[in-house]
Amino acid sequence: MNVAPSGAAPALPADLQANPRLSRWLVLQRDGTVGVRVGKVEIGQGITTALAQIAAAALGVDFGRIRMLPIDTATSPNEGVTAGSLSVQAAGAALRQACTEARALWCAAAAERLGVPAERLVEADGTWRAPGADGVVRLADLADAGVLERDARGDVAPPREPDRGIVGRSLPRLDLPDKLAGRARFIHDLRLPGMRWGRVLRPPSPAAQLVDVDLDAVRARPGVVAVVRDGCFVGVVADDEWRAELALRKLAAGARWSEGATLPDAHALPAFLRKGPCETRTYAQQQAAAPLPPVARRFTARYARPYLAHASIGPSCALARHSDARLEVWTHSQGIFNLRDELARVFGRAPGDVVVHHVEGAGCYGHNGADDAACDAVLLARAVPGEVVRVQWSRADELAWSPLGAAMAVELSAEVDADGHLVTWRHEVWSNGHSSRPGRGEVPVLLAATHVDGAAPMPAAINMPLAAGGGAERNSIPVYRIPQWQAVCHRLLEMPLRTSSLRSLGAHANVFASESFVDEIAHALGVDPLAYRLRHLDDARMRAVLERAAAMAGWTTRRNTTGRGLGLAVSRYKNTGAWCAAVAEVDVEREPRVTHLWLAVDVGLAVNPDGVKNQIEGGAIQTVSWTTKERVALDRTRVTSSTWDDYPILRFSELPTVEVEIVDRPHDPPLGAGEAAQGPVAAAIANAYADALGVRVRELPLTTDALTQAVLAAS
Repeated sequence: MNVAPSGAAPALPADLQANPRLSRWLVLQRDGTVGVRVGKVEIGQGITTALAQIAAAALGVDFGRIRMLPIDTATSPNEGVTAGSLSVQAAGAALRQACTEARALWCAAAAERLGVPAERLVEADGTWRAPGADGVVRLADLADAGVLERDARGDVAPPREPDRGIVGRSLPRLDLPDKLAGRARFIHDLRLPGMRWGRVLRPPSPAAQLVDVDLDAVRARPGVVAVVRDGCFVGVVADDEWRAELALRKLAAGARWSEGATLPDAHALPAFLRKGPCETRTYAQQQAAAPLPPVARRFTARYARPYLAHASIGPSCALARHSDARLEVWTHSQGIFNLRDELARVFGRAPGDVVVHHVEGAGCYGHNGADDAACDAVLLARAVPGEVVRVQWSRADELAWSPLGAAMAVELSAEVDADGHLVTWRHEVWSNGHSSRPGRGEVPVLLAATHVDGAAPMPAAINMPLAAGGGAERNSIPVYRIPQWQAVCHRLLEMPLRTSSLRSLGAHANVFASESFVDEIAHALGVDPLAYRLRHLDDARMRAVLERAAAMAGWTTRRNTTGRGLGLAVSRYKNTGAWCAAVAEVDVEREPRVTHLWLAVDVGLAVNPDGVKNQIEGGAIQTVSWTTKERVALDRTRVTSSTWDDYPILRFSELPTVEVEIVDRPHDPPLGAGEAAQGPVAAAIANAYADALGVRVRELPLTTDALTQAVLAAS
């Protein structure tokens, strides 16, 4: 057997400590397959496949024996929120240890049945034999043995070397066949027996209050089952989707609202962020260990990004059934256990009386409207006890009412000595918090729960602790060798628009700012940007990805070409996760566009290399869209970007060529890839445009108009 007891019992991985019962993770089926339960959900990042590979390798069975089971709060281990690019890193470690212990227990049970010592067994794909002895034990024989009804103990350690026959290979993703064939897989496709259809009437603006609404006219419409009003929350339940939509239109026509101008000037967001009431904190700093050399030059610059929408292709959707005994919800939330606890609090239930099932949604990385749609569905389901009610948001709901990625303003300053070496650095960021996820505070934060009668106002978004990666301050600690530096965050305490987690949180803006700033300093000093970075980098793994990406793009042999520019950038996500470097090529001859991206990434052991490349490529493409096109539009009263025309995203015809290479480190622990590309790609694009045009735009998005205005202003 390949699994051997360790000299000292290791500490259990955190997710396994929180969920130690082995039967919570693994279910041995009568057909010899192994059902695997995890608490991290599939949102298109491919973790279902990667975790199945980890399980198969640790169990010593063929990949085809693994069955990834549906995830819900009743049966799955509670692994918190699927966020922070931690699924393979955290859930993978827990699952590997659980499977290692299960394998040892099954081996011991097989040895007992065969009447031989465990060390004499020969094991192959869930089958145990003893040389010279009669009989064989298969996994199916142990299905009813109750072997896994015990807690993990950490008394058996996984092998130091993973099974490279399964882990480290690009096995086909388990979730893709249905998606590629157009078969029902997403929550939008889910149909349950006797299901009703719900629609919710949204206020026209964040500060709007409902003055009056004609409910009776809607109740009389054909197919309407129930009409609900609770404070500013208004909705309808009907017996089919079209009748629900017609009823919603009737509700909207008969509603009167009072509105107020509470939103900031969209054209002066950095000034708004700097002037608002805030909580200021110096969260990290380093003092020079020796006297600093004389300062030769000082640099300062300001950067900013606007509010960003999740812009999920599939609008938020949920189903709910409400009865006296149980509240049941189907959702694409990334935090089903948090949502369970929040729903229990809002509806006066014990958490054990609420069951939340995860069903995949059509794309989101962060906190979009999925949790809010679940609350909508429950509020409407209360009006038809025992029946399932389905709620799907409209495109306008999704773009205007989902939590937004926070607008951010960043101010940087640095000093260099006579040789151009960085000697001081200060990174200062102004932003709303980056987390309004449910289940984390005393006040409910589900949208509808803040609209019902007597509800408390939505609290200001928080930032996660720096130990968990931070929020607005994420990736603002410098990665370069600088003797003295300081990082300061000003968290805005007023929240005119609801903000929460959007892929990479503050890392997108912070790395855009810091890596643009490094480029500006290098150019001012007359030094090649790649050489300048390498001069200040002690992190060998960061140097490796930077040099690999530069080599892929032919950085050192490039020639200056009119109308084209190259830019590069590098970071380590959260300063603790994956390393990623990017080189961008842009063309400004006709209309500015990003034409080519080269990326190098180090995620330690790449469990599924193709999955890693998918994540880096997808993250890069989304970042091109954020960096060159996306901005939430608003007037002083309302969000006005409620269609794809008002909130344009990157089109297929605008996609750059993307090349990704993995710096493979199979002996290092695996790290997540989902959010590693956002910061470096944004900065690389900005640096490429500065290279092509000779002028720099420091406020996102880098649209054609913004670039044109910068060129005209400089001429």
